[in-house]
Amino acid sequence: MVEWKKMLFCVICFVVVMLMPIEWIPLAGINIVQQRLLAIFVLAALLWVLEPIPVFATSLLIISLLLTLISNQGLAPAISAIQQQDPALLLHYKSIFAAFSSPIIILFLGGFALAVAATKYELDINLARVLLKPFGTQPKFVMLGLMLITAVFSMFMSNTATTVMMLAILAPVLSGLSDEDPGVRGLVLAVPVAANVGGIGTPIGTPPNAIALQYLVGEHSVSFGTWMAFAIPFVIVMLAFAWVLLQKLFPTQSAEVKVNIDSKFRRSPQAWIVYITFATTILLWLTTKLHGMNAYVVAILPLTVFTMTRIITKEDLKKFNWDVIWLVAGGIAIGAALENTGLASSLAHSVDYSVMTVFWIIVSLAILCWMMANFMSNTATANLLMPIAAAMATTLSASGQLEDVRLLLIIVAMSASMGMVLPVSTPPNALAYASGKISNGDMAKVGIIVSSLGILILLVVAKLML
Repeated sequence: MVEWKKMLFCVICFVVVMLMPIEWIPLAGINIVQQRLLAIFVLAALLWVLEPIPVFATSLLIISLLLTLISNQGLAPAISAIQQQDPALLLHYKSIFAAFSSPIIILFLGGFALAVAATKYELDINLARVLLKPFGTQPKFVMLGLMLITAVFSMFMSNTATTVMMLAILAPVLSGLSDEDPGVRGLVLAVPVAANVGGIGTPIGTPPNAIALQYLVGEHSVSFGTWMAFAIPFVIVMLAFAWVLLQKLFPTQSAEVKVNIDSKFRRSPQAWIVYITFATTILLWLTTKLHGMNAYVVAILPLTVFTMTRIITKEDLKKFNWDVIWLVAGGIAIGAALENTGLASSLAHSVDYSVMTVFWIIVSLAILCWMMANFMSNTATANLLMPIAAAMATTLSASGQLEDVRLLLIIVAMSASMGMVLPVSTPPNALAYASGKISNGDMAKVGIIVSSLGILILLVVAKLML
């Protein structure tokens, strides 16, 4: 479908939902503001799936529509009737703009600062060189080293940045192998698989994790260490399985692989500041209970240190993934709107819980999330489903059917990260596919097997914990 046709289709669906008689919508007690928000939600879902415009542009469009159609400072002809009937229904415009200054945004900026500084002073490549050396020259152990290093970096850096770095490191490794060797495909695929799985390990590893944290507040809050305690065992099992699978599917014909990475740790004062700040930030993230600062507060410290010491300059700031920031901001804005207008709760209550157990609700959400994440951005998927999952979890908890709402939200967040079947599923997949060393079929085969096991493990854990 041509891009303009996709856009026209999305707009028509938006207008239909927006203008249809309110009694046609199968939600009890829905009001005009909720109807407009539902139309915006439908538009966002279609735009994020079909992508007639960039996904970050969709987020800005969402925020613009929220401001003009359902905020107290919106377009006068659009909101005048609502202001006369019940102005309390309208959202305060500041609550929508607050999405750009959400703690989640600061968390990402801190992660980007660490990634940019590490790359600028070659901390990432040098750590990889040091960490890869102990794995020797046997292909299977070189692959294991690549996967472990990629996974660890992905826990604290952008999956995309990590994949770019690791594919660059992999280039000299592949130069010693024949292009016809199946092991080449195995090594290339090892990087995106490890990046996708490794990002699950920490709250900042991948956007869906941070989006879940947005709803895990108060008595349901999850610390950095608690998240890792739950996620790291899952990451280890998935990496081990993927490592064995890649060797079976793509056995190498070479007896050894020579790893030559010509780089040394810098010794300049600024380089030492990067090393110390990087280590201190991670340590502070892991010891929240000891010092009292949460992950969001800690995240602003590397930003402050690096800008004060000119390690990160104005030019370096341009290297931040601002498109991700805008994408996440749009999700935060629509999530807050769904909650504040009561639409998320209405959607959650529209589910007939009498015919579904809590476990099957988790199963349906996890599988839906996984399927959507394979065809659209993992972040966009989490943005769409997390508000509904949070409302469902709250309702189930209030009725005594679900003891801990954290279980449902964490399962949904991790399911989003399991969307790794296609080159378009995640940036790491796209980068690996762009190398020209692997085919769409290779990626789909590995992605389906690995992600299916991941979803199965998550659902088994959910069943055991209920």
